[in-house]
Amino acid sequence: MKIGVPTESLPGERRVALVPDGVGRLRKAGYEVLVQRGAGAGAHIPDEGYAEAGATPVPEAAGVLREAEVVLKVQRPTAAEVSALRRGAHLISFLQPAQSGDLLATLAERGVTAFAMELVPRTTKAQSMDALSSQATIAGYKAVLLGAETLGKVFPMLTTAAGTLVPAKVFIIGAGVAGLQAIATARRLGAVVSAFDVRAAVREQVQSLGANFVAMPVTPEAEGAGGYAKELDAAQQQRVLETIAGHIADMDVVITTAQIPGKPAPRLITEAMVARMRPGSVIVDLAVETGGNCVHTRPGETVEVDGVAVLGPDNLVATVPLHASQMYSKNLTTLIDHMTQDGAFRADLEDAIVGPMCVVHAGAIRFGRAA
Repeated sequence: MKIGVPTESLPGERRVALVPDGVGRLRKAGYEVLVQRGAGAGAHIPDEGYAEAGATPVPEAAGVLREAEVVLKVQRPTAAEVSALRRGAHLISFLQPAQSGDLLATLAERGVTAFAMELVPRTTKAQSMDALSSQATIAGYKAVLLGAETLGKVFPMLTTAAGTLVPAKVFIIGAGVAGLQAIATARRLGAVVSAFDVRAAVREQVQSLGANFVAMPVTPEAEGAGGYAKELDAAQQQRVLETIAGHIADMDVVITTAQIPGKPAPRLITEAMVARMRPGSVIVDLAVETGGNCVHTRPGETVEVDGVAVLGPDNLVATVPLHASQMYSKNLTTLIDHMTQDGAFRADLEDAIVGPMCVVHAGAIRFGRAA
């Protein structure tokens, strides 16, 4: 069976779905791997690395999509890419299924079986396939560096002949994978770090990283399936806003990571909160792709409001392309290993991992209302 890896077509996307180590692993499992020339260039992976690992180079994306029975991508395909896919092919990538109804319909018409990497179950068995977590690790790390670069202060306390500089105060909203990595990175840079999450269960994780946990007066039952935060009712949401408002004004850098699967990101930073922050403060909103946690966030832009910089970094993970690609490649190869039975690729939709990931099969949409 042929597995294909085209160059990512989304502007600014520098990741690649498979690195040479992943090619070698799939080759040992008996697969032929087709890789478009230049697919790894954005992540500084030369074509020679793929050739040495046993991949077959293909000049153009159309050739990969036409020949491959399983196509591995990072971003969801364009309409042109879908039309180039062979009928009956399998597609594995991030698909943003909740916002991609037209794409899913087109894939169904094409007879493609599609699997969304966003939908890897949050279980112990599937942990090594969890691409959301692997990429969130990179995003949390890079968000702190972006905030530090924008802030007009240094993070650590410095005692010098010219006087003592107090450490920066960093506030992380949302203590999932990205939030925890942001906490750890900000602490390593010497900041005083605090964090908020509606899930009381993460308190110990936050404190174990050396950060102060900002607790609500009354903690709601806010943990949903797979450990994600769930949507709160209006009264609970108001208590969340009051808690954040009472803490945010004195912060130098605020990094927001709060998201709810299949829903728009909750608005947690209001105009009034931003107005109370000191000029020169920075907000980095990692929930920008699902609407943003801050009312002022604009995708791909830096907006200044009353001297406060609000950053909405677009595809921040792609700015660390090598390690992000290595982690994503490991997620994909582990998934392919899981889907390989008796030496052959098999999409078992009754499987506890594969089934929930499948959003299109046999000409039908299996995700959301259309299912």
